[in-house]
Order: sequence, then C-alpha cells, then structure tokens
Amino acid sequence: MEHFDVLIVGAGLSGIGAGAHLRTRCPGKTFAILEGRERSGGTWDLFRYPGVRSDSDMFTLGYSFRPWSDQKAIADGPSILRYIRETSTEYDLDKEIRYEQRVRRAEWSSETSKWTVEVGVSPQQETILLTCGFLYLCTGYYEYEQGYTPVWPGFDEYRGTIIHPQKWPDDLDYTDKNILVIGSGATAVTLVPAMAETAEHVTMLQRSPTYIVTMPSKDVVANFFRSLLPAKAAYAAARWKNIVRQAVFYAGAKKYPDAMKRLIGKGIRKELGDEQLEKHFTPKYNPWEQRLCVVPDSDLFEAIRGGKASIVTGNIDTFITTGVRLDNGDELNADIIVTATGLNLRIMAGLELVVDGQVVDLSQKMAYKGMMYNDVPNLAQAFGYTNASWTLKCDLTSKYVCRLLKHMDRQGFASCTSRANDPTLERVPVLDFNSTYVLRVLDQLPSQGSKHPWRLHQNYFKDLSMLRYGKLDDGAMEFRRSPH
Repeated sequence: MEHFDVLIVGAGLSGIGAGAHLRTRCPGKTFAILEGRERSGGTWDLFRYPGVRSDSDMFTLGYSFRPWSDQKAIADGPSILRYIRETSTEYDLDKEIRYEQRVRRAEWSSETSKWTVEVGVSPQQETILLTCGFLYLCTGYYEYEQGYTPVWPGFDEYRGTIIHPQKWPDDLDYTDKNILVIGSGATAVTLVPAMAETAEHVTMLQRSPTYIVTMPSKDVVANFFRSLLPAKAAYAAARWKNIVRQAVFYAGAKKYPDAMKRLIGKGIRKELGDEQLEKHFTPKYNPWEQRLCVVPDSDLFEAIRGGKASIVTGNIDTFITTGVRLDNGDELNADIIVTATGLNLRIMAGLELVVDGQVVDLSQKMAYKGMMYNDVPNLAQAFGYTNASWTLKCDLTSKYVCRLLKHMDRQGFASCTSRANDPTLERVPVLDFNSTYVLRVLDQLPSQGSKHPWRLHQNYFKDLSMLRYGKLDDGAMEFRRSPH
C-alpha cells in the first residue's frame, strides 16, 4: 500500500497553495494531491459562465508567496485559472497531482498513527487504498456535482432553456435573446452585464435586494507601487494595503451599520438615482450579515443605464410556458432562464471520516482555530474567510500545518489532536451569517467555541497572531508519540 507523509485533497486554489507551502517549508515530506476531477483549478475550472470573475482583489486572493502580475486586480476566471496552474508548474507540483481520484473514506488508527484513505479512481471508480500520516483537506465548501435550484411551482411548464451557472453549456448562443437571471448574489451581478453585451435584454429577478458596491478593476495604488518597487515588494505592499482596507470596511460595517448603509446607498444613488435605490438596492438586513457583492468599473450599473438590463424585485408564483409569473400577477417572458440561485454547501466533499472505528459526525464537532476538529487526529481543512479573500485564511492555515508538522518531527510526535476539555467552553454556530445557503445546512456543520482557540475570528490580524506566532502546545492540542 502506497504511503505518504501528507495527502492533500483537492487541486484548486487552496490545494495548489498547500502543495507549494509543503514543497518550500517541509522539503523532506512526501505528499500527493488527489483531485476528483480531470483538471486542476477547482472553482476556476468548473465555472464557465459569461464574465466569471472574482469579487475579491487578486492581491489578497492571490498567494502570499507568488505576486499577481496582471494589471487588473479584479480578475476574470481564465486569468485566475492560469495563475493557479502557473503556480503549480513553478513549484513542481504537476507531477504530484493525481487526477480523477475521488476520496470517499478515511479511517484513522491510533495503533499505527496513520490514515487509511479509500479512493475511487475514474473512469471505472476502481477502489484503491493509500495511507498517510497527515490528511489536509482543500476541498472547498460546496458540492461540485450540482448547484442549488429551488423547487418552484410549474417548473416543468417552461418551454425555453433553463441553465444553472454551475453547469454552463459551451455551445449556448444567447445573442439577441431575452434573458431572465434569477438571483441577486455575486454570480447574478456578474452574469447580467456580461450577457447584456450581446443579448437583446437581461432581467435580473431578485427576491430581495443585496448590498452592491463598485470598485475599479485596476488598483491604481498597487500599480503605482509596481512602478517604484521590485515585484515582490510591490505585491506585499499592495496586499497589506488591501488587507487593511477590507478589515476597516468590515469593522466599520459591523460597528456603524447605519452609516455604512448610507455610504453604500450614496454610491447607488450616484449610479442610478433614488428610485432604483429604494426599489432594488435597499436590503432589509445590515451590511455584512450577508456577503457584499462587488461590481468592477460599474459594469452592472452601466448595463442598466444603457437599457440593456433591468432589475425586478418580487417573488415567483409559478413558472409558465414563456417564463415566470410573479405573485403580483406580472409576467416575465424569456428565451433563456438562468437560475443563479446559489450553491449546495458541503464541506469535505462528502468524505466519511472514521476515527478508531467510530464514524465522525461533524455536526457534533467543534472547529479548533477554524481548521481542525476536536478528537480528530492529524487532519486539517483549508477554509477561507466569508468577509475577506478566501486565500488569506487558507494561506495562514497552510503555514500553520507546516509549523505543526515540523514541530512534531522535532519532538518525535506521531499525532496531534485538539481536545475540547475546558468545561466552561460553550458551543456557538460556526458562521454568524444569514445567507440562505448557510442557513439551509447550519445544523449539519461543526460548531465553533465561545473562546480561544475555538473561536472563529473572521479577522486576519487575530488569525495571523494565533496561527503564525501562537504556541502550538497551547493546552488544547494533545501530542502523542507512536505506540511503537
């Protein structure tokens, strides 16, 4: 049976980052990257819808160790995918990636201090077994097989084309078509202006408004740094500038929600006027109770001003043969309907974990430092921020895992296990977020704890202190030597 010091699951943005950190920080470790799909890139290979892009700037979504060199800070999907794959090549990771190998089950044995990992290998889904000392999950947070589509009355009555952005067909021609995009999140606000360039008209139907802010696609300050400094120094300066900006914006929104509402509203009013602001851009919740949407260079607002796009706020009563009927009786006809209605949240990609013969119920677990789980040895998961760039937290997590592995080697430890033994520790929902895709599965997710090191900060500076400089042997982490 083939054995590795570390198995990384997932060859997307966080998995390639994890491999690069292992390569440079733990050069003596053997590892493989198992990818269930036939290509690397994760999200940025899966999503192919028009205009697909990040709504986080690439100075923080990019890796800390590899500068983002393109002029645009708000980057399109193909550029991000190219960046991920170039990183894989630069750090000699391509030969470590094993494609079409889907991890189904992992069983830990305290007797051997190893994980035995059951892998289904495509195309026949032949089962193979691998062992590893440490399991690092970089599987993202949603189900790759299909997105979320609500069950609407009359759904089968519609005679046009229905598409979910997660399964975008390569041959779809929407030139001069009337398009209805259902949804108001990041995918919807990306699709509308992109499709409006060639469609007859695009209507965005939202059940309720979302906070939307505009940003320049090019970061003028970052590009100025590039004109003065070497590439790595300029990248670091731009990265820190944007980390601080994100943190200040988030903290301001949480502490002064009414002031932040007025600030965001002022931007919408300038773009579209008071009527649009009141009807379609005034959410009932406070900023950052759900994730804000970013539109680059006001592209959504330009499409609306130009008459190529419009927004309707209302609830679907039923689908009809030509489109949808709302509960106020209005009908919206469309040649193509895009259900930009979100993702199915799923952590660990459905992997079954077993520890010493006991199946792990994640809903009963508590997240340690936002990356490990109590009583589950030698396992970490890369999980990014909801209020900032995903990679910021994943980058810290990978560095912490490398610190942990080196500490265990120096001290002769075979396992590390977080233990929630503090009797005063209370369970708290893992995410303080009321987005629908989170609320649907909140009871299935692990909890966080009421205090350090079980508290999920959603704060880069606190996590930097805890993960990069905090003690490894902190009273909650139990280290053990091999029984043999």
